[in-house]
Amino acid sequence: MAARRLLGLLALAVLLAAADAGVASAYRRKLEATADMPLDADVFRVPPGYNAPQQVHITLGDQTGTAMTVSWVTPDKPGNSTVTYGRSPEKMVLSARATLTRYDYYNYTSGFIHHCNLTGLKHGVKYYYAMGFGHTVRTFSFTAPPKPGPDVPFKFGLIGDLGQTFDSNSTVSHYEANAGDAVLFVGDLSYADNYPLHDNNRWDTWARFVERSVAYQPWLWTAGNHELDYAPEIGETTLFKPFTHRYPTPYRAAGSTEPFWYSVKIASAHIIVLASYSAYGKYTPQWLWLSQELGRVDRKMTPWLIVLLHSPWYNSNNYHYMEGETMRVQFEQWLVSAKVDVVLAGHVHSYERSRRFSNIEYDIVNGKSTPAHNLDAPVYINIGDGGNIEGIADNFTKPMPAYSAFREASFGHATLEIKNRTHAYYEWHRNHDGAKVTADSVWLTNRYWMPTDDSN
Repeated sequence: MAARRLLGLLALAVLLAAADAGVASAYRRKLEATADMPLDADVFRVPPGYNAPQQVHITLGDQTGTAMTVSWVTPDKPGNSTVTYGRSPEKMVLSARATLTRYDYYNYTSGFIHHCNLTGLKHGVKYYYAMGFGHTVRTFSFTAPPKPGPDVPFKFGLIGDLGQTFDSNSTVSHYEANAGDAVLFVGDLSYADNYPLHDNNRWDTWARFVERSVAYQPWLWTAGNHELDYAPEIGETTLFKPFTHRYPTPYRAAGSTEPFWYSVKIASAHIIVLASYSAYGKYTPQWLWLSQELGRVDRKMTPWLIVLLHSPWYNSNNYHYMEGETMRVQFEQWLVSAKVDVVLAGHVHSYERSRRFSNIEYDIVNGKSTPAHNLDAPVYINIGDGGNIEGIADNFTKPMPAYSAFREASFGHATLEIKNRTHAYYEWHRNHDGAKVTADSVWLTNRYWMPTDDSN
């Protein structure tokens, strides 16, 4: 009888262990090279017309979406810097003037880069906007985000490490089919630094490629390592030069001193963007800003607390293994104490989602250095799987660690659809499936309003 009871207990333990095991996806991506699209591809096409505005993109111009920053490039002349906008394409009665910048990078000189802040927007209202007056006028539209509130639904697209390959194009096409309202981009945009002499023409082609989405909805930018563009061998030592000239962020509205770390409030989410490649040690500007920003979060108004960064803190792939460790040690305790819901990262060119684990007990002498289940901890999602030229990171560590819930070496994108203050639905879509096929999904419960175990 005792032996039978023992065998039953052993069988139950095996079943429980199996139920708690993560999913190392059995899907195997086809062995194909990751190849750049040819420069004459239609996605890179220069818009027709003399000095036509190109590379149009928008991002939030303040913390809540009552302002939108419109950016574009004119190739031949500065042209007219005015943007008109309004609720009807026939009646764009509002106007704003852009600032103008250019930059040189080795043997490259940029076009004329315009940034224009459209203010006085009403939450949830669709606006049309136009620029290029005097030469070639182009018109676009966007919908301002809804007013922040605890039960305001919103759907985010999640993309990282995109590049400009055929796989990159598949990622954007799949995302367009899944129809998010804004993109949280976790860094590594154009991969221009992968080309000879950091060919900055590749910043231009990339911006024309993504215009079909980012001219119509805001993308929020995180700086990755491929935005550094540090090349002392060719005399280029100013960090982030192309990125900062081309892609503004609303950092001043967030009380930040640099464009690489900032925050916004969209619908029921408070979103914090951190910089993996700017100083974050104690007393640095980023450290000081984050210590204050977490105290400004109001979970009664914006229940969902989401953090973006580039280099992941939890990564069971041998590619870029533990590169985010020093930042994790610096900030993980803060994020757990703040009950952050989700941390999004890129950098590793594969997909992985964690359970709610933390590693905050270690103090050098106590030996407690193993990640442990913690319902106050975020879910960590690595989505550096956008499709860039460097290819798939297909070398996961074995065995699969307990904190990892799902991992797969494929390209794709994800969406996070906030339903209300308690629930959000997360989906990951691989590029080799139909656009609507879900390869991984989970219902997330809010850490402030409903801190249940949502790991599975």
